[in-house]
Amino acid sequence: MDHSGHDHSIHMDHAGHDDMHSGHPGMGGELPRCSMNMLFTWNTENLCIVFRQWHIHSTFSLVVSLLAIVVLAAGYEALREGIRQYEAWTNKRVETTPHPREQYRDDDDVEPQLDEEERLAETTMPWLLGQNVAAVTKRAHAIKSVLYGIQNFYAFMIMLIFMTYNGWVMLACSLGAALGYFVFGSRTTATKETACH
Repeated sequence: MDHSGHDHSIHMDHAGHDDMHSGHPGMGGELPRCSMNMLFTWNTENLCIVFRQWHIHSTFSLVVSLLAIVVLAAGYEALREGIRQYEAWTNKRVETTPHPREQYRDDDDVEPQLDEEERLAETTMPWLLGQNVAAVTKRAHAIKSVLYGIQNFYAFMIMLIFMTYNGWVMLACSLGAALGYFVFGSRTTATKETACH
């Protein structure tokens, strides 16, 4: 039998199946897309906040996300206050760290008299014996450097959240910063030390 005249290629009609490549197979819909606005907007349709996974799907997810942003921004102020308290604690610790005693004089082998502050430091903080100011300062500076990096990362993340240019998100960031300052910033001025957040 001669089959040379027959068409052996398979032709399938894929019309109506375009949704299989753009969305969930068989669901007929597209995957949600994130819109990136570079201009101020109040629109929350296809709004993603920083990550594709933080996608606003409904009014409920918008409200929950705005509350989370308020908490995050207030948390930044809590972090700043915690770092300020750590710095105050380390400064006090450095001040109370006993200085190395003077060496005994060769001529009389008598231990020098300690002033009241040194005696108090030795009796109230025995764990500081054997530590010198330079070691305490160096360790405190290393910890403060790590805290400074965490604080800056946190500030930049809040800046990225704010830069969605969505009015609701911007208000949530500002409200969280104000709330955080109200709760945690009672001992600081209202002026900012940094240009970013």
